Amino acid sequence: MGFLAIVAAYLIGSIPFGYIFTRLFKRVDIRHYGSGNIGATNVLRLLGWRAALPVFLLDLGKGSAAVLLARACSSETVVVLAAALAVLVGHCFPLFLKFKGGKGAATGIGLLIPLSGPVCASVVILAVIVIALTRYVSLGSIIGAFSVPFFLLFFGYEPLYLLFGAAMALLVIFRHRENIGRLLSGTEPKLGQKVKLNGEEKS
Repeated sequence: MGFLAIVAAYLIGSIPFGYIFTRLFKRVDIRHYGSGNIGATNVLRLLGWRAALPVFLLDLGKGSAAVLLARACSSETVVVLAAALAVLVGHCFPLFLKFKGGKGAATGIGLLIPLSGPVCASVVILAVIVIALTRYVSLGSIIGAFSVPFFLLFFGYEPLYLLFGAAMALLVIFRHRENIGRLLSGTEPKLGQKVKLNGEEKS
């Protein structure tokens, strides 16, 4: 059952809600606009909060769902953590979009909620502070991801959790490598920056 839970977690993570939502309700392919990413931040730039919020919540929800499913299938910590990592990998490298997916921030928050409320809250608060000060969502996501293993250590989690936290941080930061390049060059879009949709500017 543990192996099946891990496979199921990857498949859950592979559901590309940003792509599906914009295709079904706006008849556009989010991958052709802005950063080309299917996550909520790019949806926000293209279509605004009304579209971005449900995408964010759905991406967050699949992270939580995968961890809860794993716990229902197995009491082994290694299985639960493997499933948590698998749902994140699925979001970043989805089977259904030729392994070209999101960057893991929302799904990462979602999987942390059932794994550790205190760590999740600490990461989110830190990320929000960074975003509020800089208006760079990507920078908040990168610093938030980087902080995960340190918060796990601070709250006294066992080494297996620390290993998971390090792997999670590396994956999310790796997925933001293009953002890091743009941040260094000063070309990274800020929160609220507009993207053109069919010749018209959208918030």
